[in-house]
Amino acid sequence: MSGPPKSPAARALHPRNRHAGSYDMARLAAASPELRPFLRQAPHGGTTVDFSDPAAVKALNRALLLEAYGIRGWDIPAGYLCPPIPGRADYLHYLADLLAEGGEVPRGTTVRVLDVGVGANLIYPLVGHKEYAWAFVGTDLDGTALEAAARILKANPGLERAIQLRRQPERQAIFQHVVTPTDRFSLSLCNPPFHASLREVREASQAKWRKLGLGTSSARNFGGQGAELWCPGGEVGFIRQMIEESAGIRAQVAWFTTLVSSSANLPAVQRALRKVEPLDVRIVPMAQGQKQSRFVAWTFLDAAARQAFRAPAPGQGTP
Repeated sequence: MSGPPKSPAARALHPRNRHAGSYDMARLAAASPELRPFLRQAPHGGTTVDFSDPAAVKALNRALLLEAYGIRGWDIPAGYLCPPIPGRADYLHYLADLLAEGGEVPRGTTVRVLDVGVGANLIYPLVGHKEYAWAFVGTDLDGTALEAAARILKANPGLERAIQLRRQPERQAIFQHVVTPTDRFSLSLCNPPFHASLREVREASQAKWRKLGLGTSSARNFGGQGAELWCPGGEVGFIRQMIEESAGIRAQVAWFTTLVSSSANLPAVQRALRKVEPLDVRIVPMAQGQKQSRFVAWTFLDAAARQAFRAPAPGQGTP
């Protein structure tokens, strides 16, 4: 039996997103039998899982990655962010359209992508490489997260040649220290931390608990550690820092991009972009499940210069 029927928002996922529509729970459980104990009857009569249960969500993600992309051994440490895969895949497909510049989507490892805050889950590099054969460099502050991501790579022979991990040593830096002078990237991507403090994180979690009728003392964990969830200044502060640093490596990245979770933050992001005077700025809307999202992309290069990023530069390191 399948999961919930398609909603208008679900149908609005990118046309190439293989997760548009309902989950085929029977097929997923056949691919990953450890999902079976978490299956339950849904109110509409189909089969679903308890999305407030971190173990169930992790088992569903593991099944999705195995069945759709052939990823084996996917796991994350307890309490780390377990992202919704359809929305993450949507970001990648819209980024592919951005790189296509109105033509064919570029494929292969000559397309190098920088994932800022790759996390323990490694979702963007896994899906991006499997869909488009792109090469990735994933950066993160958290050594435990990078160790978990490295274990996923080791469980999938061949991925270590296409996906490289780098530790960001400075909490206040984004591109500094992890982008080398010889690096060139077709694009950077980022899902920035949303909250401005640990207190905000706790209040948001308590609101989720109340909405689900679990009570504010619930021990259930919705996932996310430290820098995954908050930073000084919240989402706007993080993106401002990213924009400022992007100006210093303007010739090394064809397109800088970041998700912006709240449309209310767009004016502040646009003001920060005007200060660095990019050649082009785009706001790309996306429908991710039941919520509306978007990403902002900016470049300091013209179309001809961006096109040149599809060929490896002399001396450029490869993952």
